[in-house]
Amino acid sequence: MSFIEKYDLWSPEQQQAAKEVQNRIRAEDLSVVRFSFPDQHGILRGKTLVAGGVEGAFKNGLTIASSLLMKDTAHRTVISVFTPQNVPGLKEMRGSADMVMVPDPTTFRVLPWAPHSGWVLCDLYFRDGRPVPIATRHLCHNAMKSLADQGYDFMSGLEVEFHLTRMVDPRLALSDAGQPGEPSTVELTHRGYNYLTELNYDTLDPILEVLRKNVQGLGLDLASLEVEFGPSQVEMVFNVGQGSQPADDMVLFRAAAKQVCQRHGYHASFMCRPRLPSVMSSGWHLHQSLCDRATHRNVFEPSGPTEAMSETGLHWMGGLLKNAAAAAVFSTPTINGYKRYRPFSLAPDRAAWGIDNRGVMVRALCAPGDRASRVENRVGEPAANPYLYLASQVVAGMDGLAQKIDPGPPTETPYDNQSPLLPQTLAEAVDALQTNETFRAAFGGLFIDYITQIKRSEIRRYELEVSEWEQREYFDLF
Repeated sequence: MSFIEKYDLWSPEQQQAAKEVQNRIRAEDLSVVRFSFPDQHGILRGKTLVAGGVEGAFKNGLTIASSLLMKDTAHRTVISVFTPQNVPGLKEMRGSADMVMVPDPTTFRVLPWAPHSGWVLCDLYFRDGRPVPIATRHLCHNAMKSLADQGYDFMSGLEVEFHLTRMVDPRLALSDAGQPGEPSTVELTHRGYNYLTELNYDTLDPILEVLRKNVQGLGLDLASLEVEFGPSQVEMVFNVGQGSQPADDMVLFRAAAKQVCQRHGYHASFMCRPRLPSVMSSGWHLHQSLCDRATHRNVFEPSGPTEAMSETGLHWMGGLLKNAAAAAVFSTPTINGYKRYRPFSLAPDRAAWGIDNRGVMVRALCAPGDRASRVENRVGEPAANPYLYLASQVVAGMDGLAQKIDPGPPTETPYDNQSPLLPQTLAEAVDALQTNETFRAAFGGLFIDYITQIKRSEIRRYELEVSEWEQREYFDLF
């Protein structure tokens, strides 16, 4: 009996999809298939098999080193895999023991920019068939299941800003290697501050058209392409999806954008605030609502013109605001992302909500009879792990429903009110997460201790680095 059969890891839908995938590989004469899983940072890692190896992978999965889950954003292993003092409860990972990547054949795609290549997303399991408890796709699925058990489906839409520059030097000299290596040298594709202008869009049309064809060729439900405010800043918006599907779409979209741009002499960066002249920070605004599983009704929709949204929607939003500080680790997981939280910047700086106001953290966009009634959480950065970002919204929102949390009145002055400030640094957010009982109960203490350990290591490396600001400020003065 195969590993997948033995532990009953596929649904009937996945079993049928596996047969169809193997037929498609033969029919389209694919030569390789990339098997990928999202790591703790939402970065895709995995292995590529020649077509003849796919059948075996669809029976027994692929083994992969568990140390991949112990790395920070510089790919450094920061939790020891060779001592018993690693993350408690994860003895299965000691010695960098193998995990098993189990393909999800329903995610199979043929890559339009590499038409000899298939791609499939995988989930992580231990050798005894148990899900790896710190694998973030599992955590997202678990959150969606908990919500479904309460009678709701999570609906969300992606609105993703990023920087699209032209590659000058990929920095591949021997001296450029490291952990991390030297960043690429780029030049602007437009000078910025011409928000939504036709001329700038036409300037970018050649590469945006390449991106559009490839993104749609993957089957992603792209709605619009836009020129954003800052230099070389663009935005892509996707139609609403259900459950964890938008998280799958986001990891594939980011990988696709970076790979396609690289092949055409461009560079796509989902870093929040790159060090570019006159830069504007990029956000990932997550539109969200709940759908009643029985009636398929949008339960955020208000019943009358005097209501901002339904009582259910208000309680959900109350949970988002109450847990905002701790959830920032999931929506804004990089040190760089906190440079976006500043007043009068079209980004939030405190946990407040408003009605169609782009300065607040949560923007309510609801009306009677509007099936698209929703809230837009504007707190996230495009570098967030999509599975943790979506799961954190569900966990916080469900807390609001359970506790019937009142979000208070909406504000019209998003940068001048008494709402709690958002964390000013990643360290503040990690401290808030460490003591947050809502996330500890939902994700488990094991995961919370694990992810905070990863993030504290990243913070320590940053604090030990001598910055250009310090050199400029103190070198001649003292």
